[in-house]
Amino acid sequence: MLDLSVVILTYNEERHIVRALESIRGIAKEIFVIDSFSNDRTVELAEAGGAMVLKNKFVNQAQQFEWGVQNAPITGSWIMRLDADEVIEPDLAAEIEAKLPTLGTDVVGINLKRKHIFMDRWIRHGGRYPLILLRIWRRGHGRVENRWMDEHIITWGGRTVTFDGGFSDHNINDLTFFTDKHNKYATREAIDVLNRKYRLFPMDEEIPGGSASFQASIKRWIKEGVYNKLPLWVGPAGFFIYRYILKLGFFDGQPGLIYHFLQGGWYRFLVGSKVVEYERELVGCANREERLEKLEKLTGYRLRS
Repeated sequence: MLDLSVVILTYNEERHIVRALESIRGIAKEIFVIDSFSNDRTVELAEAGGAMVLKNKFVNQAQQFEWGVQNAPITGSWIMRLDADEVIEPDLAAEIEAKLPTLGTDVVGINLKRKHIFMDRWIRHGGRYPLILLRIWRRGHGRVENRWMDEHIITWGGRTVTFDGGFSDHNINDLTFFTDKHNKYATREAIDVLNRKYRLFPMDEEIPGGSASFQASIKRWIKEGVYNKLPLWVGPAGFFIYRYILKLGFFDGQPGLIYHFLQGGWYRFLVGSKVVEYERELVGCANREERLEKLEKLTGYRLRS
């Protein structure tokens, strides 16, 4: 058994949690599920699958994950972040098993190449594969960014490497779930956009060089340095065309059309629309405290500690 601890965030994940646990059973020394008070069988299934379950009220992914790392009795030298709807495929599990014990002390992080499965189809095009994400890091050498959306793991004290095995995001819920989830994502991303503009509370903005995947750093720079400055209609339309036409998203068939339009066009437009809506209300605010109070009322999230 590897010296690897896995942390999974859950809320009503009874459809996915057993699959996730089974995918890491052979490589995880210990598994911690940080549950946001699920009202389905998530906790029961997680405990039956050998995980230790801790419960904490959910604010956002970054805060919940950091709470889990700080409060779970982690003993592993390495920590993995895994979402409940993600799967470590057998070839990646074998690669982790073979390579993790051989890594020198100069290595503090491991990037994985995530594939996205939508409507049971692997979305290979549109720039969606591989998504290179840092998901395994040496304990004491990494943390999750303080952001409301699009948070990454950042590391220090050494270099990162990339493993090639299969790592898939395969949520089997329906489109109603998908659109509802992305509506909530859009609210949280709009909070980050407005926070960056008005400096309402501390957040991580730039990804330190070498602390995460190069791909993640470049995407962050493009989104916050270029995309977010475009007119409302230009960004979403241009991004969809880029993904679906220039990056050959049309090769992903009908599921690809639905996915690229919703996630690459509709979602981006929704984020921009919420920024416009919220900013209209913030214009009359005289100071930071008034803006924070107004944004809390608009979004339903508590933004002040």
